[in-house]
Amino acid sequence: MNLTALLKDLENCPCGRKHSFDVKRVEIASGVTSKAGEILESESFGKRLLMVADANTYSASNGLEASLEKSGFSVKKLIYPDLRVASEEGIAEVLALSNDIDAIISVGTGSLNDICRVASFRAKKKFCIFATAPSMDGFASNSAPIISGKFKESLFVAPPSVIIADTRILANAPIELKASGFGDMIAKINADFEWRLSNILTGEHYCERISSLSVGAAKKVISLADKVCEKSEETAGAIMEALVISGLAMALENTSRPASGAEHILSHYWECYKLARDIPQEFHGKKVGVATLLMTEIFRNAVDRYESVTECPENPDWDDIYSKFPKETAKDIERLNFPSVTDKIVPGSIEKNWQKIRELAYEILPTKQELIRTMRAAGAPTEIEDIGISRDLLYEGLKYHPYMRHRITFTRILPLIGIDICDLLD
Repeated sequence: MNLTALLKDLENCPCGRKHSFDVKRVEIASGVTSKAGEILESESFGKRLLMVADANTYSASNGLEASLEKSGFSVKKLIYPDLRVASEEGIAEVLALSNDIDAIISVGTGSLNDICRVASFRAKKKFCIFATAPSMDGFASNSAPIISGKFKESLFVAPPSVIIADTRILANAPIELKASGFGDMIAKINADFEWRLSNILTGEHYCERISSLSVGAAKKVISLADKVCEKSEETAGAIMEALVISGLAMALENTSRPASGAEHILSHYWECYKLARDIPQEFHGKKVGVATLLMTEIFRNAVDRYESVTECPENPDWDDIYSKFPKETAKDIERLNFPSVTDKIVPGSIEKNWQKIRELAYEILPTKQELIRTMRAAGAPTEIEDIGISRDLLYEGLKYHPYMRHRITFTRILPLIGIDICDLLD
């Protein structure tokens, strides 16, 4: 991937900001596993590496360790049986093994990458990701969603300096993981709508060039929907590149806005709910995909059913809201909601701009039926039952998820115009 050309295109951006990222090299190619050692050596990685993986990703990376050792690297290993949750405890485990190493290489995706991303930042060590599945968009991101005290929050740290992905490995990844990556990418369309919404209502910075990077990557993946389940190196490589671009968009804007909105927050609510009850988790992208479908339905139904809206005073029942989160997260909820993010909305601007918001929704968002067809073609789940979510948990998550982030989303403004979010489901 030509990172220099990407940055060149963003010089003198009309948005007025200077965009940059710290990723130095992205190698996505067939058979690149055998060159991993040479790549890290050329990027001045120290010779003492900590490899972090789980049993599945370590097995999938066959040949990686030999390549590293051939180039003179010594490899210390931390291999989990299976890691589905990125937590402060996981970060501590990586940090405990980092005193006598020069760099960290995460083998896999998702939670493995996230604990290593934070640990490498805190330990001031170089960081590389060796991807084993095109399953999520966080490879190049400078943020990591981490569970701390049963609450999930994104920590802004640093991206890996090197990303390596062998299309032979990606193509042979489990279909469930490929579909998970697809589910994560379709969220970018909704995220763009909500980013623009916040720009209209609060003046939040919005960059069309960064948006086009993320949305363009999403549309590329959507165009490959009927090939996601195939063991095609070309398709796997194209999807992986789109996933990396999405992560770079977040780093370039220094926010997750280009890639996530209410659908990610809803997914985080479900995850925290299950975590507090020791219920096994589904893959991130599977949850996000279903949440994206739900939000698309809600957004479209709102603009279909309401030709005009009237703003009303917000009067949250904070006792009720706090009761839906573990007691130890009370300080987090307070920090994220006082002062309220809705204070940033110019009074009267929702009413004034409602027609513009409606037009934007029709311009950007697919219909529910279009999205279902696309998701099914990619083998992605479309029902809450497919991700272990009950009807009661669905409604609870819809009602309370906006209070988990200090962010303007479409779902956060619904109480300000007197609309019950649950009434917007068909």
